[in-house]
Amino acid sequence: MNGTIDNRLASGISGLDNILDGGFLPHRSYIVRGGPGSGKTTLGLHFLTAVPDTRSLFVSMGEDDQQLRADADRQGFNLDNVSIVDLSPASTTPEDADPYSIMAPEDAEDPGLPTRICEAFERIGPKRVFIDSLTYLKYFSPDAYQYRKQVISLLRFLTSRGATVMCTAEQGNASRGTGELGFLADGIVTLSQDDARRFLEVTKFRGSGFSSGKHSIKLGETGMRCFPRLEPGAHGVDFNQADMPSGIANLDKQLKGGLSRGTVTIITGPTGVGKTSLGIQFMKTACEQGQRTVVYTFEEMTSTLTSRIEGINIPLTELIVSGAFAIEAVEPLHYSADEFAARVRQEVEERGTRIIVIDSLAGYKLSIGGDNITRRLHALCRYLVNMGVTVILLNEVEAITGGNVRTTEHGVSYLADTVILLRYMEMEGEIRKTVGVLKKRTGDFEKSLREFDITSDGIKVGKELKGLKGILRGEPEHVVPNEGASE
Repeated sequence: MNGTIDNRLASGISGLDNILDGGFLPHRSYIVRGGPGSGKTTLGLHFLTAVPDTRSLFVSMGEDDQQLRADADRQGFNLDNVSIVDLSPASTTPEDADPYSIMAPEDAEDPGLPTRICEAFERIGPKRVFIDSLTYLKYFSPDAYQYRKQVISLLRFLTSRGATVMCTAEQGNASRGTGELGFLADGIVTLSQDDARRFLEVTKFRGSGFSSGKHSIKLGETGMRCFPRLEPGAHGVDFNQADMPSGIANLDKQLKGGLSRGTVTIITGPTGVGKTSLGIQFMKTACEQGQRTVVYTFEEMTSTLTSRIEGINIPLTELIVSGAFAIEAVEPLHYSADEFAARVRQEVEERGTRIIVIDSLAGYKLSIGGDNITRRLHALCRYLVNMGVTVILLNEVEAITGGNVRTTEHGVSYLADTVILLRYMEMEGEIRKTVGVLKKRTGDFEKSLREFDITSDGIKVGKELKGLKGILRGEPEHVVPNEGASE
C-alpha cells in the first residue's frame, strides 16, 4: 500500500476517506477546527501514521515529545516513523528563539517558530506534516495581517516541497484571527460535539467533491472512528421482487402471497399484541428458504427474546446456530443513526442478509437523538430497498382500543409499501386479537380482518371475521341483516 487512492492520501480513517471521495489531495494544506477535546490531535495522529513506512513530522505547540508518545501508544499509534518537534512554551522562549523566520526581517516579530518548523522539515524530509496548533502562532503576531502573512508563507513553503500539511485550530477564536485560516487552507474539517454525540463535517475541499453534512464520529481506545451519513442513491443491485410468505396460510391469503422482496413493511399495534412474534415468523420462513435474516432489537435482551420466541414453537436457537438468523441487541443511547446504519450496511454487504427487522421505531428514534427520524429512516430504508432487502419495521401505538386508528406516531407511514395492523378487541368477555392488511403497494390484498392468536404451538390466524362491525374500535357488534335498509 502506498497511501494513495487515485492519487489521494489515505487519512487513516476509512469512513473519513469515503467522505473525502477517497482521501486527501496531496501537496495541499488542511485545517482541522474544533474545541478542546474534540479529537483534533487524534485525527492528526491517524493522518501521520496512515502509511507505516512514510516519514512524517509532528509539530507540537502544546505538549512535549514524551507525553505525546505515551498518549499515542495508549491508543495504538506507532510513531516510529514520526518525528516530533516540541515548540511548546516550555521549550520555546523569546530568549533562545531565532530572531528570523521565513518572513522578511521586518515581519519577524515571532520567536522563530516558522523558522524552526522549516528547519525541522528540511532535516527530516517528511511527506506528511501535522501542526498542533496553528492558533499558537497568532499570539506572537502583532496583528491579523502579519499572522495571515506568516501562515501563508509557512504553508506554501511546506506544500511546495512535496508535503501534505494538516493543521489544527481552536474553534471560536475568530476575533484573534483564527477565523481567517479557512481562507488560507485547501480544506476544512470541523469537529463538534452535541451532548454525548460527536460529529465531523467537511465544509471546504478544493479540487474535489465530498459528502456534505455532519457525520458521526467516536473517540475510543483505538483512536477515531467515522461513520459517514448514508447516501442511498449510491447503492443498489438488481433483484427479483418475488413474494416472501409468512408460512401461515391464512395470513398469506390476506397478503395474497406474502411480502414482496425489496419492500418496507410496518407491523403496527399496541403493546403485547404480537408484533415482534409476527416479524420473526416472516424471518423464520425466510431462513427455511436459505436466506439470512437479522432482527435489531432496541428493547429486549437477546436471552429474553430467544426464550420468549422459542415458547411459541419457533426454534430460534437452532436458527441462530445455523447462521441464518441473528439477533443484534442495540443500546439506543450508545449508537448514533450513522453508526447504526454502518452496522446494517455491514450485514447486507458482507453477509448477504435479506430480511431486516427493526424492533422498534421508538427505540430507533432514541438512537438518533434530536435528529429528524423521517429523514434518517428514509435514507436507511431506501438503501435497504435498493439492495433488495425486505425491511420490517415494528411500531407500537399507545391506544389499545378505540376509534382513532393510527399507523405510527412518527410520521413515517409513507415509507411503507405494506402495513399490517394488529389490534385488540373484546368479544364475549374475552380479550382477543385481530390482524388486517391496510396497504400493499405491490399487489392486491384481502380487505377483511381475521382473528390472530399466539399459542405454544405457534401463531394462528383464523377465518375472516364476517358479520361484525366495530372491530377496529375494539368493540365488535354483530351486523343485523339489511340494517339501514329503507322500509
